Amino acid sequence: MTMDKKMKNKTKKNKKKQKKEINFKRNLSEYCGFLKKYPSLWIFALIGVIIIELSRLVPKYLFKRLIDDGTSFANGFLSYEAFIAVLLILFGVYVLAAGLDVIFNWLRIHWLNKLNSSIIADIKRKYFNHIISLDHRFHTTHKSGSLISRMIRGSGAAESMTDMLFFQFIPAIVLFIVSAISIAYFSIIPALILLGTIILFIGYGFIIQEIQKKPKKKFNDQQDREKADISDIFTNIESVKYFGKERKIKNNFKKVIFKTKEKALDYWHYFKLFDAGNMFILALGTILILYFPIMQLINGEITVGTLAFIYTVYLGLIGSLFGFVWGMRGFYRAMTDFQQLFDYKEIKKEIKDKKNARKIKIKKGEIEFKNVSFGYNKKRKIFENFNLKIPKNKKVALVGHSGCGKSTLIKLLYRLYDVDKGKVLVDGKNVKNVKQESLRSEMSIVPQEAILFDDTIYNNIKFANPSAKKEQVMQAIKFAQLDRIIKSFPQKEKTIVGERGIKLSGGEKQRVSIARAILADKKILVLDEATSSLDSETEYQIQQDLEGLMEGRTSIIIAHRLSTIMNADIIVVMKNGKIVQKGTHRELITQGGEYQRLWDFQKGGYLE
Repeated sequence: MTMDKKMKNKTKKNKKKQKKEINFKRNLSEYCGFLKKYPSLWIFALIGVIIIELSRLVPKYLFKRLIDDGTSFANGFLSYEAFIAVLLILFGVYVLAAGLDVIFNWLRIHWLNKLNSSIIADIKRKYFNHIISLDHRFHTTHKSGSLISRMIRGSGAAESMTDMLFFQFIPAIVLFIVSAISIAYFSIIPALILLGTIILFIGYGFIIQEIQKKPKKKFNDQQDREKADISDIFTNIESVKYFGKERKIKNNFKKVIFKTKEKALDYWHYFKLFDAGNMFILALGTILILYFPIMQLINGEITVGTLAFIYTVYLGLIGSLFGFVWGMRGFYRAMTDFQQLFDYKEIKKEIKDKKNARKIKIKKGEIEFKNVSFGYNKKRKIFENFNLKIPKNKKVALVGHSGCGKSTLIKLLYRLYDVDKGKVLVDGKNVKNVKQESLRSEMSIVPQEAILFDDTIYNNIKFANPSAKKEQVMQAIKFAQLDRIIKSFPQKEKTIVGERGIKLSGGEKQRVSIARAILADKKILVLDEATSSLDSETEYQIQQDLEGLMEGRTSIIIAHRLSTIMNADIIVVMKNGKIVQKGTHRELITQGGEYQRLWDFQKGGYLE
């Protein structure tokens, strides 16, 4: 292997490694951006934390005073009246501290609840809007199960992060500082031991967390794959049932969850090391924190109350130490979860509106593909200098074998992809110069596969025109001949269709899709195998209605059944991304060539 190749391989490996590493700076910056929007909430919560931690240290000092003054009273150095007065003062201070603890803990939870809910909503809204606005190419290459998993886990990480800050990190830091200062006031050596124990404990936890980063990310990735597989299986449950592949699916899923189990064990293995090491550090710290103060007590340098104060403060810190390190673990988990959601922010739209792009209002419906060159990638070229003009108010049918470029033309018209060269013009305007959403909203389509929302038939149809009145929706239902079908449904047009319309038959779903296009009432109409799911009788009836619908509109019809496009004004015969024939059915059938060959081969049937 040459030196250049070695360097290239090394560069690739480094890039891959960098891609897998967690971007703490970016993730924290993104989280803090959401946090900064609510300054009053997090500032109040911070003040509450400080007051709570100070109030919880007070009882330990009161216990010291109680022991020292009780010893003085027992030894006769303090009178009965003075001791009772001390007890009353200590009791009053304790009640005050306890009251502050209760009040501010309640307020802290109240403020944090509002803060968490606001940040989570902001993250969901921002990333949902970003992901949904990404290009068609992105959505065809990313599994919906993974997207959902990362969205939920990433937004949920915000709650974990906020809770860690205000219930673990900040309280522990405040307690460490106050405890060290208060112990140092009575004796410097125990204070140094305390600081040493804290540093060792947290440092060891940090090392374990660093080692755990990769196993954690691998575990998360495997969980995403598992959820994506589950989503994919449940989405295609009919195929599983029809082909009798339940056992195969179960065996495949068994392998998937076994991999998840392996990744989980690799990740959880480090918890044993974490607990064992920390228990050793605490045991060592306990021995030292008792030894030196006891020696000082023997030498008369401190009182019994001071010894009790030092030890109770130390014991009180143990819970906070574990909380801090567990918070570190949660911090890494949250960073990993953030990473997998915030990574989507780095994905930019390829199809962008120009700065001066304006909305388009399609009035004529003239379409032209001018010198268009396009390929989904360098190896898969579809069009090269392709030209096609579709006049206004004409019915133009696109025919040809699968893969000839019919559906790709529609995607280019809708600007789901940008052409490599050339132009796509609508009413003489380049689709690159107008706003994408306005372009798409000015056309209506009946796609080959009718995908419906898990909502009512009525709302699925109204989706095409949210401002439509009920009368208009019902007219669209009648036009698509849905009215006689939904009469037998208990809920009529309010019937829930199920996920992706699973509760309806193929023909019923297609009728809903046709009703949508009718309600949209646009100048350009695309029919992509609009009647492919219908039986012959229903197809004939719908075809008659579609003829009426296409009047006065520019209609593009993609059809495999040649018998359905015989009345088209222009039939465009395509092969390998090129137009090989163009004309009416009568003209083409007498010309010979590709169309006649397809017609003879099909005999009025269905063209594959």
